[in-house]
Formats: sequence, structure tokens, C-alpha cells
Amino acid sequence: MASRSDVPPTHTVKPIEPPPASDRPTSAMLKGDIDSGRTGDKNPVFDPGLSPLGTDDEAAGTPPSPFRIMLARYSENLGRWAQGSRQAGAAHHKWDGFPVVFVGSIGIIALVLIIGIWSVRGG
Repeated sequence: MASRSDVPPTHTVKPIEPPPASDRPTSAMLKGDIDSGRTGDKNPVFDPGLSPLGTDDEAAGTPPSPFRIMLARYSENLGRWAQGSRQAGAAHHKWDGFPVVFVGSIGIIALVLIIGIWSVRGG
């Protein structure tokens, strides 16, 4: 059994500070906005990704321009919250409830099958 000292330390549980405003923003700054919780997408902790945001664009030879990144940062930060905080869905409030539509659909299908079988047999 591994002792606690055998486990390498992780930095994913420490809160992330949002990056400062910049005239020439980078993809890393946009990811920092997301990781810091500024965009409202996730909890404000480091999220280790397999490939950093924007890597696929750079690999394709078309890295995003600072203007495009600035627009993305604006829409993710200010634009998203301009009309007030977003409404949380039922899953965030753990309001799962009873699947009425699903169970109702199964009931209707069963009823159609029963009536069909009954009418074929000359009921």
C-alpha cells in the first residue's frame, strides 16, 4: 500500500487567479479566464488538459489572432454576464424528478401494442 508521501503533489486543487487585461491577449489567457471561474463555466481551479487551448489551431498553421482572442475573452467574460447571471438548470440544483415523458412514452407504446395485438386476434 502506498503511503501518502508516495503520491506526487497536485496543483489542481489550488484556486487560479484570473489573468490581467492585455492589449495582446493569448490563448493561455483565455484558458486562464476559464480556469479561474471568471466565465462561469467551471470551478476556479486548474484544469490540466491534454492539449492546451489553441493548440489545434497552431498545429493547423492558423493560430488565432490577438483580436479574435480578445473577442473570445470579451464574450466569455463580460458579454456572458451582461444580462445578469445565467440561470442554473435542474441538474445543478439536483432536481432530477420523475421522467414523466419517458415513462409516458413507454406507456403509450405499450397501449398501442396491446390494442394492435387484441385487434389482430379478433378481440
